[in-house]
Amino acid sequence: MSTATPTPPGPKPPNVLWIVTTQWRAQACGYAGDVNARTPVLDALAAESVNYTQAVTPHPFGPFARAAMLTGVPSPENGVADYFDPLPIGARTIAHAMNERSYATAFFGKWHLSERERNVPLVGVQHAVSHVPEEARGGFAHWEGFEGGFQLNNPFLHGTELPGATQFRGYQSDVVCERALRWTDRFQSWFCVVSLEPPHPPYDARTPGVKPRNPSRLVLPPNVPRGGEFEARVRQELSGYHAHIEATDRALEGLISVVARENTIIVVTSVHGDMHGAHGLLRKGWPYEESVRVPFLVRMPAGGARRDASAVSLLDLPAMTQAWVDGRDWTAPSRAAKISMPSVVALPHQCDRPWRGVRTPARKLVLNADGSPWLAFDLERDPGESTNLAADPARAAEFAGLRDLL
Repeated sequence: MSTATPTPPGPKPPNVLWIVTTQWRAQACGYAGDVNARTPVLDALAAESVNYTQAVTPHPFGPFARAAMLTGVPSPENGVADYFDPLPIGARTIAHAMNERSYATAFFGKWHLSERERNVPLVGVQHAVSHVPEEARGGFAHWEGFEGGFQLNNPFLHGTELPGATQFRGYQSDVVCERALRWTDRFQSWFCVVSLEPPHPPYDARTPGVKPRNPSRLVLPPNVPRGGEFEARVRQELSGYHAHIEATDRALEGLISVVARENTIIVVTSVHGDMHGAHGLLRKGWPYEESVRVPFLVRMPAGGARRDASAVSLLDLPAMTQAWVDGRDWTAPSRAAKISMPSVVALPHQCDRPWRGVRTPARKLVLNADGSPWLAFDLERDPGESTNLAADPARAAEFAGLRDLL
């Protein structure tokens, strides 16, 4: 009879929670210095997290960024070359990698990667109840969400345990966070993505319990043109935007406070930002900081709060996550992050051209589709991107080095 002592079980691997918002730009957080932002929950989380202060989206538009974030492969190489392209059936995602590590995997909320009818309004119930078939859910063992529709109140959800679209009463961020929290109680080791539409438009959608700010009292950055109807529009939209930021920050409190007590890695980010009048522009798709910079907080169970200026992108999240749960160190693979728009999205106020670029914490270079220079900025001396250096011969050699990174 053996007298060998049984090997004690190893430490439980960490749970991982990704909280992914939509259109929440990096600048629009209290901890980032925005006096308009009321984000006490994220401010407290930032004080306990690694704050990747230079993080970007690889593509400042929803489907392209979401596909890149889930697969770790940029668009269009991941199969999403057009706004209406679905993520290809069978595409390998972070869910497959976590399933293989014996994690329970789940996705809750906005998907935006399935087949979409081009003649259906993007905002409305018809889009919100569009069915995402099981084979198109990115490999998540549990999936409960919606393709789109921007129903920021009383959203419709369907999925693994909801065969048909079911409407839930309440603010979307509250509903999705509550549903996700209930799911996490059922498993020992889990990976969960919570995907929220706010603070995406419609900015005038109700924010129960949060009163929109007085537009005239909002503080605008210097690169927003002043005067006339444009400034009035920017202020009105920012009022609603910050109301949704405050409401979503509040909705995150219950979810974060519970899972933070467990052995859980918490990531908070956004798929892209919003121009909100900077350089006289609205919405996203543009290569400017307001569009490409995103919040990126990582709270580790063991703590270790710090600011990190590495060139991090949403594209890195799958590799980062796998390194964390495997107990491996992760460092940014490059001193620069690539950014691009693979194609034009023919919607109002969006960027008017495809482009590709590269960004370091100090410099940014953006090329047109034909390779000609469009924009070049010295982000150290000109963080508001007021001076385009693309045609400056004195800086040509400096930016040629960035071109080589593309």
